[in-house]
Amino acid sequence: MTTTYSLGSDDQEIRRLDQQSSWLEEPTRLLLRLAGIERGMRVLDLGTGLGHVAFALADLVGRTGQVVGLDNDDRMIAAASARAGGRSNVHFTKGDVRTWTCDESFDAIVGRLILFHLPDAVAVVRHHLAHLGRGARFVAVDYDVGACRAEPPAPLIEPVRQRVIDAFRSAGADPMVGTRLASILADAGLAVTQSIGVQGYIAPDDPRGAAMLAGVVRSLAPQMAAAGIATIAELGLETLQDRLAAALHATRSVLLAPTLVGAWGRLPEQR
Repeated sequence: MTTTYSLGSDDQEIRRLDQQSSWLEEPTRLLLRLAGIERGMRVLDLGTGLGHVAFALADLVGRTGQVVGLDNDDRMIAAASARAGGRSNVHFTKGDVRTWTCDESFDAIVGRLILFHLPDAVAVVRHHLAHLGRGARFVAVDYDVGACRAEPPAPLIEPVRQRVIDAFRSAGADPMVGTRLASILADAGLAVTQSIGVQGYIAPDDPRGAAMLAGVVRSLAPQMAAAGIATIAELGLETLQDRLAAALHATRSVLLAPTLVGAWGRLPEQR
């Protein structure tokens, strides 16, 4: 399992993650509440990044709960810790989600947009079953990028979407992993409770649609070039966002964002 986070952690990627998190905040909170995250729980957040999910979890578990954010990137850990402010119920620690262990147990383990980047997602989930207490649950939240499209179809949108999918796959990531979350949890040994998706519909003149697509392409541009998917010149990064916005406007197309899928399950009564 050698795949790393294919989008990096430079300033541009941090800005993109902040923008993405703003878009995903309410769908994520909805899925976490549906999964049963509640006050007083002790929760482990896998691949916490800048801490967006950890902070949402901290709000849900309240002062009597505790959240531990785990990430392997020093810069992300530093940024998340600096953003924690006065929250006393959340802290961050460094570790590889594939191998990290501790002696404590959790009421829930959450991973948002982390299985996407792992070539053996089942093994990673199975590894963390040892960290689940009695009656605890594992909550996976991830993308189905294949659900992204413009309706009606708009020039440029589909080729850009396909380049993004090809780039992720060339880096060893699985852009359609959201469709398989329930089976991943089941194969790891969990009794799956539910799998459900939330999809945003972005109006033709809403600037967030073009900005979202262009931002992902910018972060993936080095991977696209290295894999022979497109050269930097072919991508036209300087004008890409404007061209995407113009295409959506010209056809009055709604952009359907990648579906954010949540799936969760518990350990069987008898292990």
